[in-house]
Amino acid sequence: MARWSDRAEELLYDGESIERRVDAGDSAVVVTSHRVLAFTPGGDGSNFQQVDRPNVTGVSVRGRGERRFLRLGARAVIYGSLLVAAGVFLPFDTILGDVGLPQTTGQMGLGGILGLFNTMIELLRNLDDLLRLFGGLLLLFALVPLGVYAWSRDRALLIEVAGEDSDPIEVPADDVESDVVAEQIRAAVFPEGVDRDSGGRLERLLP
Repeated sequence: MARWSDRAEELLYDGESIERRVDAGDSAVVVTSHRVLAFTPGGDGSNFQQVDRPNVTGVSVRGRGERRFLRLGARAVIYGSLLVAAGVFLPFDTILGDVGLPQTTGQMGLGGILGLFNTMIELLRNLDDLLRLFGGLLLLFALVPLGVYAWSRDRALLIEVAGEDSDPIEVPADDVESDVVAEQIRAAVFPEGVDRDSGGRLERLLP
């Protein structure tokens, strides 16, 4: 079954013509005399995106992945490191070494309170060990989301679009020589002698 990228001529305006087609795995970028058409059936968003050629400011390659796992792993590393550092550099056992209630409180009917207080003091004396333990567990846990992020990471071509609120067009390019493909698209969109910031050959865009 033919793909839409194979029938790109059906999407052309009157007077528009195809100048170059660049394949990137299952995706394809078609550069016409007026526009850049991106067919991305394997992407996460729309199967088709387009932009007028004068609005294209560049073509680049970047890695991408599930960033929520990266953020989760980074937070776990930060919190785990802080807990381990606190457990190493805060000597709770030394600070609380001489803290306690006098034995005479038992004669005043405060034996239960004394036992509870001594239990709390003992826990606080071991707080540095607990901090190191939980910090180490957090650091181990961080390996899971960071590993998922590394596994999900791939490469994508970015067709950059002018305008602060304009999102770039992402073209999956994990299974191709992305740098070569990016240069081919760049050469097609910006022919020799065309200033990327000026809009270029205006007469080519007129019907």
